[in-house]
Order: sequence, then structure tokens, then C-alpha cells
Amino acid sequence: MKNGNENIVQTLEKLRRTELLLQISRKIAGLKSLEEILWTLIEFVTNELDADRGTLFLNDNETNELYSRVAQGDLTREIRILNNVGIAGAIFQNKSGEVIHDVYADSRFNKEVDQETGYKTKNMICCPVKTVDGLTIGVIQVLNKRKGRFTKDNLFFAESIATQAAVSIQNAQNTEHFEKKRAKEMEFISIVSDVTAEIDLGALLQRVMEEATRMLNADRATLFLNDEKTNELFSRVAMGEGIGEIRLPNTAGIAGSVFTSGKSMNIPYAYADLRFNPSFDKQTGYFTRSILCVPVVNKEGKVIGCTQVLNKSGGKFTDEDESRLKAFTQQVAIALENAKLFEDVSKSRKYNESMLSSMSNGVITINSEEEIVTCNKSGLKILRTKDLDIIKKQSKDFFSGNKKWIYEKIKSVGESKEPEIIVDAEIEVFDNETEKEEKISVNLTILPLINEDSDGRTDQSDNFLGTLLMFEDISSEKRMKSTMSRYMDPGIADQLLEDGSDIMGGLETTATLLFSDLRSFTTITESLGAQGTVKLLNEYFEIMVECISEQGGMLDKFIGDAIMAAFGLPISHEDDEDRGVKAGINMIKRLWEWNEQREKDGKPPVDMGLGLNTDKIVAGNIGSQKRMDYTMIGDGVNLAARLESACKQYSARILISDYTFKKLKGTYRIRYIDDVVVKGKNEPIGVHEVLDYHTDKTFPNLMDVVNHFNEGRKHYKSGSFEKAISSFNECLKSNSQDNLSKTYIERCNLLIEEKPTDWNGVWVMKSK
Repeated sequence: MKNGNENIVQTLEKLRRTELLLQISRKIAGLKSLEEILWTLIEFVTNELDADRGTLFLNDNETNELYSRVAQGDLTREIRILNNVGIAGAIFQNKSGEVIHDVYADSRFNKEVDQETGYKTKNMICCPVKTVDGLTIGVIQVLNKRKGRFTKDNLFFAESIATQAAVSIQNAQNTEHFEKKRAKEMEFISIVSDVTAEIDLGALLQRVMEEATRMLNADRATLFLNDEKTNELFSRVAMGEGIGEIRLPNTAGIAGSVFTSGKSMNIPYAYADLRFNPSFDKQTGYFTRSILCVPVVNKEGKVIGCTQVLNKSGGKFTDEDESRLKAFTQQVAIALENAKLFEDVSKSRKYNESMLSSMSNGVITINSEEEIVTCNKSGLKILRTKDLDIIKKQSKDFFSGNKKWIYEKIKSVGESKEPEIIVDAEIEVFDNETEKEEKISVNLTILPLINEDSDGRTDQSDNFLGTLLMFEDISSEKRMKSTMSRYMDPGIADQLLEDGSDIMGGLETTATLLFSDLRSFTTITESLGAQGTVKLLNEYFEIMVECISEQGGMLDKFIGDAIMAAFGLPISHEDDEDRGVKAGINMIKRLWEWNEQREKDGKPPVDMGLGLNTDKIVAGNIGSQKRMDYTMIGDGVNLAARLESACKQYSARILISDYTFKKLKGTYRIRYIDDVVVKGKNEPIGVHEVLDYHTDKTFPNLMDVVNHFNEGRKHYKSGSFEKAISSFNECLKSNSQDNLSKTYIERCNLLIEEKPTDWNGVWVMKSK
């Protein structure tokens, strides 16, 4: 009778379980959201098995991770683990469920999850979620039986529920996947439409990088375009703090490989790839983990650049990421070419306008109807006229009276279609300001403007556009300027001639000052004699002045063997500090090149030091009406001179002040070497050493030395002199010739003996 009752109970229990399976099947069949299905399923299984909580993990085929969208209890955030890690990973891989009575005794259990959440897992049921055709799509876990222990019957029930719900889960997964994919595609279309509407190249590059980064869930991105003139890949804007324009050969690195091959590269571990150059990471402090780089191809199939995204969040870039980035760059390629073309045209137009505006020669254009179309500033100045009095006027009316001969020449050129040059012609002009007639001497060139056919042939009768007049002023003012320019900087000569009655005035402005000086010059002159010294200086100054002029600098004066120059005078630029630093770097490099030739000729090499400082100064002409000198004065000038002198103490060649350093826009190899109170000052000034002129041969392991030096400086400033000495010794291990580290070791030993009580890390210069 007892066995019969047990059989009845078991039968009833099976019927109840069957009814429950049908019930849960009907319930989840009416749900469309994957989250609702998961929540309903876990709640049902947990309650039925009298457990504390449960979690259902689904497998992400793209990342090979198990993820839980919802979980009961306090743990409601999404969990992601690799699908071969922990108990859940083992069950997923083995495809067989288990009852685990003591999870802490199981080596597969990850205790860190409990430690993070504060929850205590005691026992569990874990079984795979399989479809009817045997495909494992996830794992279900039920934790902490409230009364008693989990049984095999409980495991069977959980497996049955999982199998029953697998089809609904899979369908919901697929629906969600397609909806997300559709949403991504719609978003993609919207992004492409929005981005390609941008015509400004700089703004377009910024948008492309931002959208590529967001779309691929990456850390940063860079879009390189090929500069066909220089065979360089350039990025106008790169994502990342302190990164300006990047330029590199279009065959270098991973970007160069992608550009030249036209094939994408997906590199999960950057430092394991020999093509990856870690030097940029060292310079910026950034750590590159993963890289996805795809070519940018135009509609003709030509590779015009490449897009590079770095550091995929949560792992490596997938094949889908590569496909999406390819599709994105293909769509924006046309917009990039259009924006680049628009920029080139705009630059060309601005260049032409700027060129005409800045030309010292007067330029006038006249159309085929003999109407004056343009006249640049110099033309207005030479002819003593204004825009309103010349633009849109008939050439016959403007060039009348004593200037009628010019109109006749214009007519002659229009008929013959041949240029005509009139040398040293005299023109009478009326100056409205002085209300006087003036005679000026000009060289006049009149050119026909012809529209060439596309095949290169010209039909001059049909394609005559008009004439161009060019006036070169060769009056006394012009001759004076030519003479003065032989003895001083042309920019100063221009200013002196333009100032007129204010020639003795001054100007307060901000500029970057450069002082340079030859080392051991007295010893050199003793061995060379007077003629040899003059020849050496002439050669030296020729090289140095060229370096300064190339960067738009103004030579102020030679002081013996020293040079005084400024960047920002008489015309200021946004990057005068960078121009000064670049000039200094080039001065050292070309000095070394010159030294190589000198040594081949059996002549002794020469060395030099430079100091740069940015500050407000007074610039102007100082002296008397009979004798004057254009110069610059102020504390900023004195500090630049002090820095040049300090190069000897710090065994340096280029020292810049903190004022200059903070305004630099480019990236350079620089180390912060000291806080100094210079002679005549009370407040400390930061001093930096520029090292970009060095090569691996002249300064081995440069960045390693800089890093150890920075560490030593921190200990030095905090008064930990023993630790500082240790760091400076590390510098010498990397480069035994780093004399600055030797100087600091001597300084630290001296400070250890003196034991200063009020140490603030500032060094006081006792000499200039």
C-alpha cells in the first residue's frame, strides 16, 4: 500500500511538472522582449526549486563570452565572463548539467564574484540551455536551496525548463539581434548622411574620427590622408590630449603598410607586431593595445589614405567592426576628396589673394570690356588712389590725361595679344592727402590674359579675357630700401621706411627671443688670426641666419660672435614659439653638418649654445637722428641671454624658459631640468632643455634617460638627495655622457653635506 501511495505521489508530481512546463511555455510564448523572457524564466525556476536566486547566461558568439542581461537580488548589472571560465563556462563547454553541493570546494568556482557583491554562494544547480537540435546557447544557474539540498530531480526539472524555453529565447535573441542590426544600419545611414554634408576638411576629419570611435566603441581614432606632394600621410587632427598634426612617410608603420597594400589590418596585440612603432606611445604616455586600420578608397579604386582606430573597449576588434569601418570609410571617401579639393581651391584662392595683397608691386586686372576688375594694395599705394576711384571704372577713363599713354599700351596689347614691358617709365599721380602732383618711376609690364582650351591649344581671338598690369616702383624710396636691406633685416627696413616721422618710436609686443653664442671663441680666434676669424664668422653667420629666416625669424644684430634674433617681429604668427625652437634645432643640426666638412678640411670644429624666452618686450629704433639702431629691450630679452649663458652650466645646447615651453604647440623631446633664480631676479623660472637635434648615436637611449632624469628631479625637489643620486646614476647607465646628470649628482652630494633647512628645490645662479 505504501509503495502504491509513493507511485501515486510521483505520478502526480510528474503531472504537476508537466503542467508547469506547459504553463511556462505558454507564458513566455506571449512575450516578445528577451529581457522579459529571461526574467520570467529565472523567476519561475527559482520559485519552483525553492532557491535564493538564479542567473541565466547567454552566449555571445562574437566575443565568446557568457552574458547575463538580468539577475535576481541586489546583483542587477550585466555580467560578462569568457565562455570557458568558471563553473558556468565549464558547463557550457561540457554541455552537461551538474548539482554542486559545496561551491567553495569546487576549483572552478570564482570566489571574487561573491567578494565583490557581498553575497555568499553555498550550492547550485548549473545546466546548459540547449535547443531541440542540441545547440548550446547558454547556461542556467540556480543558487542556494532554501531548505535541504538540490537533487538530481531538481536538475532534471531545470534542464527541462531550459530546453522548453530555448526556442523562445533563441527567437527573441535573433529578433533583438536583427532589431539592433537594423538600428545600427539606420544610424549608420544617418551618420554617413550627416558627416558627408560637411565641406570643411578639418571639421570633416574631426567628425569622421569621432563617429568611427563611437561606432566601434574604441578609445580613439586617427584618419590619415596622403599628401601626394610630399608622399606623407598626414592627420590634421588626432584624438588624444596634446596631439597636433601627425605626418609620417606613407610607407612607414602600420598606417603606411595599409596605405601601400590597400589591405586592412586587425592587430589584437600591438606590441607583438613588428610593424608597430612604440616610440609615439613613449612620447605621449599612451598605451596602444589593439589596432584596426582600413584603407580609404575613392570611387576610382585609388587608396587616398587610411583610418586607424585604437583600443577596442572590452577586447579586440571583430570582423564586423572591420566591415563597418570599411563601409563607413568608403561612404565618406567621396566627401573627404571633395573637402580636400575644396580646401585646396580655397587655399589656392586665398594664396593668390594674399600673394597679390602682399606683393610690393602694383597689380591691376582689366576685363575684355576694358573695365578695371581688381587692384591690389600696392597698386592703390603706387597710383595714390582708392578702391572706389578705380574698381569698376573704364580703363580709358582712369588712365587719361598724362596717363593716357598707359591706356594706349593696354589697347595695343589687347590687339596684338603679346606682352609689353616699359622700363623706368615716369607716371604723374595726384596725392589726395598732400593735394600735390607727384612723379614716380616704375617698371610697367602689360600682359594679355588668355583662356587656354582644355587640349592646350589657344584661340586668342575668342579666348581673350583682358589684360594684367604690373607696376614696379623704382622711385627713391625703393632704391633706399634696396640699399638698407643689404645692411639689416628686410622686415626692419620695411618698418623704418613705412614709419616716416615716427621712425624713433617704439612698440610693446610679445615675441620669442633667441640668443646664441659660440663656445671657446677666444681660443679659436687666437689660432686663426684676423682674416681666418672673419672668414669663419662669415660662414657661420650665413648658416645661422638662414636657419632663422626659414622660420620667419628676424635677425636683430650680431654681437661679436653672438646672434640676437626674434620670432614675432615685425610680423607675429600663432606659432612663433615653435618657430624659435625649430630654428634653434636646425642651427645645431647644420652646425654639426658644417663641422663634419671642417674636420675633413683639417679645421677645428666649433660648438654653440642657445637660449630662448617668450615675453613682452619693447622693440623700436633707439638713438639719435644721425645714428640709430633698431633693437629690443626688456627683462624678456635679458632672460634669453641668461639662458644662453646657462647652457654652459647645464652642459646643454638649447635651453628654453617655462614661458616659451607652455606656449609650444608641437611635440618635442624636452626635459624639465631646473627651477632657477637668475642673477638680478627674485622669482624662480622653470628651465627646459630641447633635445630634438640629437640622434641615437649622439644621445643613446634618450627617452630612458629623460624618464630617469624626471624621477631624479622629483626626489631632488623633495629633498630626497640619496634617491635622486640613484636615479641620476640610472641616467648615466643609459648614457654615460649625460653630463647634466653628473652635475646633479655633484649638486646632491653638496646639498647632503650642507643639509639645507629651507630647501625648496630652487637653484640660485650666482653668475650671468
